[in-house]
Amino acid sequence: SLQADSDADSISLELRKPDGTLVSFTADFKKDVKIFRALILGELEKGQSQFQALCFVTRLHHNEIIPSEAMAKLRQKNPRAVRQAEEVRGLEHLHMDVAVNFSQGGLLSPHLRNVCAEAAESIYTRQEDVRFWLEQGVDSSVFEALPEATEPSGLQRCGQVGDSGRPCICRYGLSLAWYPCLLKYCHSRDRPAPYRCGIRSCQKNYSFDFYVPRRQLCLWDEEP
Repeated sequence: SLQADSDADSISLELRKPDGTLVSFTADFKKDVKIFRALILGELEKGQSQFQALCFVTRLHHNEIIPSEAMAKLRQKNPRAVRQAEEVRGLEHLHMDVAVNFSQGGLLSPHLRNVCAEAAESIYTRQEDVRFWLEQGVDSSVFEALPEATEPSGLQRCGQVGDSGRPCICRYGLSLAWYPCLLKYCHSRDRPAPYRCGIRSCQKNYSFDFYVPRRQLCLWDEEP
């Protein structure tokens, strides 16, 4: 599902993966923030809770997705059609080395409190994005350093750690299989200027690395 709010200048996208995981993406153009959230169904036989929530917050560049006012005008002629993206954008690998303080998260983006409510203890961002937001006037109380920065020996990937109680670096991958990434412009003899005449759709894959205090919180990361 795609939704646009031109008053708040934001876009949200939600999709369900075949394994039941619910992925959502929010673009906040006013604050230059994008939020990814994954609700991952737990494996009860492995002692996990019903679901685990993760939130990843990064800087939004305005050329990544169409503007909210253009998204608000989109109409779907055939809602049941399975759509294939016209362009597959390369995998983006992000090392999330800072935690976001949920209670202060509204200072970064008003959408954070809603989107990341279930992931209050698991909201991650990157040092380079934090520097940008601090320059924009966001209060530093929103951000907290993660323990991995103070670990002297460096941490292993969770897939290499046998003990489920040990801290490690977890990897989570998610894909936005279809989203409107660019506006198309057409030329005609009747009009002197190019005019908007459609959208270009993209697919984009992301891979996030982040610190977890216990291997138990990253049971999907089996790769070495």
